Amino acid sequence: MPKAIKIKRGLNIPMLGEADRILMNTAFSDVYGVKPTDFHGITPKMLVGEGDQLKVGSPLFMDKHNEKILFTSPVSGILTEVVRGDKRRILEVLVKPDGKQDYIDFGKSDPLNLSREEIIEKLLKSGTWPLVRQRPFSIIANPANMPKAVFVSAFDTAPLACDLDFVVNGNEKNFQTGLDALYKLAGRKVHLSVDAKNTKSQAFLEAQNANIHYFEGPHPAGNVGIQIHHISPINKGEIVWYLDVYGVITIGRLFNNGYYDATRVVALAGPEVFKPRYYKLIAGARINSVTSANIRYNAGDELRIISGNVISGTKVDERGFLGFYDDMISVIPEGTKPELFGWLIPNPKRFSASRTWPSFLMPWKKYRLDTMVRSGERPFVMTGIYEKVLPMDIMPMHLLKAIMINDIERMEQLGIYEVAPEDLALCEFVCPSKIEIQSLIREGLDTIKAEFS
Repeated sequence: MPKAIKIKRGLNIPMLGEADRILMNTAFSDVYGVKPTDFHGITPKMLVGEGDQLKVGSPLFMDKHNEKILFTSPVSGILTEVVRGDKRRILEVLVKPDGKQDYIDFGKSDPLNLSREEIIEKLLKSGTWPLVRQRPFSIIANPANMPKAVFVSAFDTAPLACDLDFVVNGNEKNFQTGLDALYKLAGRKVHLSVDAKNTKSQAFLEAQNANIHYFEGPHPAGNVGIQIHHISPINKGEIVWYLDVYGVITIGRLFNNGYYDATRVVALAGPEVFKPRYYKLIAGARINSVTSANIRYNAGDELRIISGNVISGTKVDERGFLGFYDDMISVIPEGTKPELFGWLIPNPKRFSASRTWPSFLMPWKKYRLDTMVRSGERPFVMTGIYEKVLPMDIMPMHLLKAIMINDIERMEQLGIYEVAPEDLALCEFVCPSKIEIQSLIREGLDTIKAEFS
């Protein structure tokens, strides 16, 4: 095995409720939702109307800024409603399934025998192109660009994250076909990152048309942004594309089967889940299709349901929908009960990234963490705590302050092109000033993008 890249800075958050490696039957939803809000930076334009009959792969809307990028239906059925918010902004497109899964046939093919243009055309028409994202800006990739590299992370270190070895089981052929398509797209091998100690799947370890990189260390070692930073850092003017394992599998299915199949294995996890399990779901399924009767509601308690992981996911309710890029649903206590002198009393049931509480004496213990912030926003002062959990050669405090004062030149000098909100999620978790760091990073990226667009 080649020498592993060792990540020393970071933090594994020890939470209760990791999903057992048990795959439940496919959970079907009464309605499916495609949310334009999942795709940062796009302006949707509807292509169909309420009452229209749809097949799997039928276009729902497109991006006004790039009309080639289509967003398609994950199920066959009838478009029942277009949910709008302020200024008639489209929030959700709802499709009621007919149970038939009638697919549009895009044709089977071997991507190795196709040209780059033919592969792009098939991905665009089928609605699978949005699975390909780019750094900088963490947005949908522009098919007109040629990236300097393509990255796929085959392991996830976020709290309670999916075991991707378990997920790829049975999809080995589709995963390899997806890698082949990406190889032809980029004109070079894909950078595939694996866990040096825990990755066992031969689909990852023996992947073809891929440069395999071994990583070890705490979260965020599994973040693709950290892997890009250590393998092929992004400079101004450069573009890197990236996908998750589900994206590669979905693209592989498109070429192997000839149709868009948005089925994925999703983990239902967290301390408030009775039986944390894996479920087969179609992207956009309603959350309650798996949470009903499997989460605990104690008297007086409130729960937070999150599409995604607990530090970078999106808050939803049970009638909300699984995010387009999400592979897990997390359920944790809301944390609405104040504690008298809670900051003063040593509590063995609490976890601390520092030595504020005695959790450092019990590294094996897992905790029932909630959402309580336990203070308000405080002065934003130098502490050095961000550098302990961010394994990147940037100065996060200085970068955040540059964003606050809208100093574009300083943002560029401090590495804004390298980061995405998820990369600094741990900084937000440990932040003594209680700053919403991920929102601040997104604000900085949007400012830079608008300045040079």
